[in-house]
Amino acid sequence: MNDRHACPQRHDDREEIARLLPAPADWDLPRAQHLRHKDLLMRHIDRDQAETATPEPATAPVRRARPLPRPALVASAAALALAAAGTTGAVLSGNGGHDDAAQHATTDMRPAAALLHRISNAAANHGTLTVRDDQFAYTREKVRGADLTSGKAVVSPLEDYESWVSQKPGPLHTLGLVRADGETMPINAELGDTKGTPAGLGRPTYHWLASLPTDPDKLLAYLYAKTPAAEGRERDQAVFEQIGSLLGGLTPPRTAAALYQAAAKIPGVDRSSRVRDAIGRPGLGIVRDDTRYGVRTEWVFDAKDYSFLGSRSYLTKDASYGKAGTLLSSTAELAHAVVDKAGVRPAAEDRTGTA
Repeated sequence: MNDRHACPQRHDDREEIARLLPAPADWDLPRAQHLRHKDLLMRHIDRDQAETATPEPATAPVRRARPLPRPALVASAAALALAAAGTTGAVLSGNGGHDDAAQHATTDMRPAAALLHRISNAAANHGTLTVRDDQFAYTREKVRGADLTSGKAVVSPLEDYESWVSQKPGPLHTLGLVRADGETMPINAELGDTKGTPAGLGRPTYHWLASLPTDPDKLLAYLYAKTPAAEGRERDQAVFEQIGSLLGGLTPPRTAAALYQAAAKIPGVDRSSRVRDAIGRPGLGIVRDDTRYGVRTEWVFDAKDYSFLGSRSYLTKDASYGKAGTLLSSTAELAHAVVDKAGVRPAAEDRTGTA
């Protein structure tokens, strides 16, 4: 029975329960982390229901729809550009290829812009992949995240997370597969989305990423116009996190390079030398602080080849749901590839395609 048919007494009960629950946290997780935690929560609900429900016949209906774990295509792990964060376009990892002239050109830039310029040059020199519409973007990563539903941040243990995301332009009702906590399940369109999910910011296929403007100013204008609004969050932070959700996956080289140059133009973006991904790998950091909520978001890059290693977000000041330093989310990109079938790991996993 849905809410439209709920009796008045049941509605009153819900209001009473809502008053007893702790106040929601002032800050909401970025969309990528929100979708991942929603996926985990739905799996726990399914598990609890399975333990109490009567046995189902052999022809039981398919389980409820699951959201895309990351708003990016993961042929190389999104995460999806980009995971690079979160499922996306295609770029071969390599050794940068930035020359002395390019290095010299960065000396007059502010530190974050100079670093992003070098990262952009490295991404632009990656090889282009051939990705068919009938293939899947594969990503393997380690993830941790904070559950805020109790009103306090409860950080989960580190876990393996794999996804296979369809490269079909769509719209699709079944987007691929996700494997987490030893369980494999379909990635379905959001509940109520009867038309399916097309390729786009929420499901960035390789070919869709290739269609984006490669001029940094035009790309940034597009992202400011299309990034979903986040209640209470400043627009600059929302766009920074949207770019982060595209990092680390299979991304066309020119698109990846433009994403980094666009990020350099966002006010408040800085660099840090004290950053680590979810498995402790140190690297070069591109960071931005959400000063309203006291949350820092970090992107971690390899110091040698400038490939995307992962991301992290944490509190920089005390909040109602945690002390300063409390981890909110953390990822480590481990493997990315293009595969022919969902659920099948690539023969030889590597970090091919990391933006």
